[in-house]
Amino acid sequence: MALAGCPDSFLHHPYYQDKVEQTPRSQQEPAGPGLPTQPDRLVNRQEDDVDLEALVNDMNASLESMQSDTVPLLQNGQHARSQPRASGTRSVQPQASPRQRVQRSQPVHILAVRRLQEEDQQFRTSSLPAIPNPFPELCGPGSPPVLTPGSLPPSQATAKQDVKVFSEDGTSKVVEILADMTARDLCQLLVYKSHCVDDNSWTLVEHHPHLGLERCLEDHELVVQVESTMASESKFLFRKNYAKYEFFKNPMNFFPEQMVTWCQQSNGSQSQLLQNFLNSSSCPEIQGFLHVKELGKKSWKKLYVCLRRSGLYCSTKGTSKEPRHLQLLADLEDSNIFSLIAGRKQYSAPTDHGLCIKPNKVRNETKELRLLCAEDEQTRTCWMTAFRLLKYGMLLYQNYRIPQQRKALLSPFSTPVRSVSENSLVAMDFSGQTGRVIENPAEAQSAALEEGHAWRKRSTRMNILGSQSPLHPSTLSTVIHRTQHWFHGRISREESHRIIKQQGLVDGLFLLRDSQSNPKAFVLTLCHHQKIKNFQILPCEDDGQTFFSLDDGNTKFSDLIQLVDFYQLNKGVLPCKLKHHCIRVAL
Repeated sequence: MALAGCPDSFLHHPYYQDKVEQTPRSQQEPAGPGLPTQPDRLVNRQEDDVDLEALVNDMNASLESMQSDTVPLLQNGQHARSQPRASGTRSVQPQASPRQRVQRSQPVHILAVRRLQEEDQQFRTSSLPAIPNPFPELCGPGSPPVLTPGSLPPSQATAKQDVKVFSEDGTSKVVEILADMTARDLCQLLVYKSHCVDDNSWTLVEHHPHLGLERCLEDHELVVQVESTMASESKFLFRKNYAKYEFFKNPMNFFPEQMVTWCQQSNGSQSQLLQNFLNSSSCPEIQGFLHVKELGKKSWKKLYVCLRRSGLYCSTKGTSKEPRHLQLLADLEDSNIFSLIAGRKQYSAPTDHGLCIKPNKVRNETKELRLLCAEDEQTRTCWMTAFRLLKYGMLLYQNYRIPQQRKALLSPFSTPVRSVSENSLVAMDFSGQTGRVIENPAEAQSAALEEGHAWRKRSTRMNILGSQSPLHPSTLSTVIHRTQHWFHGRISREESHRIIKQQGLVDGLFLLRDSQSNPKAFVLTLCHHQKIKNFQILPCEDDGQTFFSLDDGNTKFSDLIQLVDFYQLNKGVLPCKLKHHCIRVAL
């Protein structure tokens, strides 16, 4: 016998067992009308005692009959597990009383409604295609839903660093760069931020004012790595350098025959010269006399120096290159070559064409600097170019080819209008109904002079008709050039030469400035064959109008903009056409 609501320990109590044994089973109580006898009452009471357990069993049986493929859900949303029934429990079917119907219908109705909702949800989801989870590791309870910085591998961690870059006018800009950003990438970023024309001539300069040294970074060098070797006084400069890859365009102009020796016979062509320098198996040598400063002393000695792939050597006995007479001056692997900014003033150099081989470990000490000095600018350019070629080789040529390959992929409309190739310009005659190419040089020269006079007449006609400018036409023609990048204002001759040298000694590099001797005149500073020349632009009057001329009035221009445009297309009295202008950009 089992009693509902009574624990099993109470059933096994000795006092309770004694009472049960003392009660005779045959004892009958008198039954009143409508009242059951004692055995019937006990049976009914027993049936009432198992109603709760039977009700649960009946509910499970009814749910099992309703479902065939799924497991019912309990109130907490978990699947119900089938538990074995106790061996002593009897399954008694209760009578269908109203009380039992109410108690039985309530849980069955709730579970049935929930089951219908689940079947409807399963029908909706089963009609959709099965999409696998692309990130199963994020759905687990043990893994966090958001990636932490430490969960990424070390190779994918992107470290950033702030770099401060200065321009020629003293302005600066702080740029946040990645650890693997190269000098070319930083230059392109600065070009974009400064709204400049990207003609692949911008460069990043490593400037050491306390040492009086500077050099242009190669395009493949990492900016963060170079900055780690710089002192606190050093800085980066953003500057033009048209001569960065000029060697690949005109290699014969850089190396005189008496300075270059080869391990094998060379035919002397430009392609052969390039191959000898870029081929790692060849052994080119640059030889000549240089002024060498002794380490730890102020004295300079003129020695016979030889540059090879293994390093820079000097001869201890005249011009002998025997191994026993060669002494190592500097190594190429862990060093870089710099230009001396003020060699005469800071190091008592014999000439202004100084260069320096600086080890990467040196920051502020001048004792370990290998200072050299050449006789002229062409000799210094030859030594510095050979140092770069022997150290980097084919990597330097790849840096030169990458911008050209990108330019070939771009559309012709994306190139700047002012960057016109000199080889693509020809003299044309449009006097007739159709244009023709002028092939005779004498006729082309006369056509250029006529074009200059035509510009003068056209500008005179415009001045007669009047100008809508608030300034007087004559006043406007004397100040309009100050808005151009190639005009540098009132600077000295030495300053203009310094700017030309910094931005590359290439043919056609020029700038205009105010004349120091004549306040009404201007000076054109032009580079040709690595030499800097100055041409004075004088004002002249004709019919009450002021014009400017380079050739004593033979070719006149109403303003300096017309003069520059004319000599960019025509050589005239100049040794070469105006090709590149010196520019200073404010960051």
